Amino acid sequence: MDGLELVSFQIISAVGTARSMYIEAIQLAKEGKIEEAREQIIEGEKVFTEGHHAHAGLIQQEAGGEKVEFQLLLMHAEDQLMSAEAFKIIATEFIDVYERLAK
Repeated sequence: MDGLELVSFQIISAVGTARSMYIEAIQLAKEGKIEEAREQIIEGEKVFTEGHHAHAGLIQQEAGGEKVEFQLLLMHAEDQLMSAEAFKIIATEFIDVYERLAK
């Protein structure tokens, strides 16, 4: 496995975990556990950041003049990164709605 594949798997692993945490946050909010849901979002953000930093490293590498070769695996990693980011936004909105409904 070369460096780009390893970085791609790091991104996929981190953001996949974060996405799962965001989904869990929605479930917690649905159960009325609003504070636990918000904590899950915060923990998910920490894990997401690991994937984001790995991705940013590739961008910096290419910006520095070193070619980053396109691979389907990298495209999948970027897709997972964007998906996780969208789930965070949706999860935060759901938590707010469930919190309002509980009042």
